Amino acid sequence: MAKIVDTKFLTSAPTINEALANDLSEIAIMGRSNVGKSSFINSITNRKNIAKSSSTPGKTRLINFFDITYLHDKEKYFARVVDLPGFGYARVSKVEKKKWQESLTEFITKRSSIRVFIHLLDARHLNLEIDNDVRDYLKSIKRGDQEVIEIFTKADKLNQRDRSKLLSRFPNALLVSNLKNSGIDKASNRIFSSLFGIKN
Repeated sequence: MAKIVDTKFLTSAPTINEALANDLSEIAIMGRSNVGKSSFINSITNRKNIAKSSSTPGKTRLINFFDITYLHDKEKYFARVVDLPGFGYARVSKVEKKKWQESLTEFITKRSSIRVFIHLLDARHLNLEIDNDVRDYLKSIKRGDQEVIEIFTKADKLNQRDRSKLLSRFPNALLVSNLKNSGIDKASNRIFSSLFGIKN
């Protein structure tokens, strides 16, 4: 069992030109605004407020970098979490939004150190056009050395019928609840395995 034992916030980059160097394998975390990105990062790192939530969905347009240390079989493994801006709700002009999206696209496609894309989806809403577009987009740009992992948040909001429906459509789905801290260890271990090729 791999566990994140240390997390350090490094910096927030307002543009890709101010992003950190490609010196560690990276986990890029994506999701529409209000899906629980910050809460997910806080949960997997076991740090309550290392990732800050904005009170206004879509307001934060920064790329946040965190160094993490995994411990597995008494050995340490180092990686970096890249928290990308939430998409879908930004209240900005069309020109600003287009420029911002182009910048993010350039970052995602050219960032050689990204090994894992985490696409967070709200477990209550399985067929949102914006999530389907992101799924298709990541499939189209994913390199051979990269993996996309879909993780469904807010699983505690599902009743048994909705949970069965989700698992019927996505049999290998990773369901997490940041509120109840369920599924977090499984998700963290899945990320570790994808990063380092080590089965837990």
